[in-house]
Amino acid sequence: MKRNKEIDVVPYVEIDRYAGVWYEIGRYPHWYERGAYNVSAEYSSKDGYIEVVNRCERLNKHREIKGKAYIVPDSGNAKLKVEFRWPFKGNYWIIDLDENYQWAVVSNPSQTNLWILYRKPTIANEVLRPIVYRLVNRGFELAKVHWTKQSNTIEE
Repeated sequence: MKRNKEIDVVPYVEIDRYAGVWYEIGRYPHWYERGAYNVSAEYSSKDGYIEVVNRCERLNKHREIKGKAYIVPDSGNAKLKVEFRWPFKGNYWIIDLDENYQWAVVSNPSQTNLWILYRKPTIANEVLRPIVYRLVNRGFELAKVHWTKQSNTIEE
């Protein structure tokens, strides 16, 4: 879905609070995630960039890819350029974020990408429902969302 106006991002992101592990709750499907489950991403701040480690299971095998994210100047740290294969960089825009950094929504300017992320492998419906409501109001298509299978367990 092509938009005339770029999608708004959150005003500011504290990178140290955003760092850590995020579990993928839902996404718009893309070829590079076809058949992926137990999907997570880990972000850690380095000198001059953010290290990104994406992990998943596919065909009963663990997969991992490392990349680098660079903050777009004057974006309040909400717009990043992510590179997994040089020289190609993709837009990673944080468009919705919990004040306690427990969930986040990421897209790109044309809204062709979407990831709903949470700090745990599963999310309660009462937490997810308002996120989805805001996405629909911003023009995202709920029917396109692939809900990620997460069988990870974490220590509480």
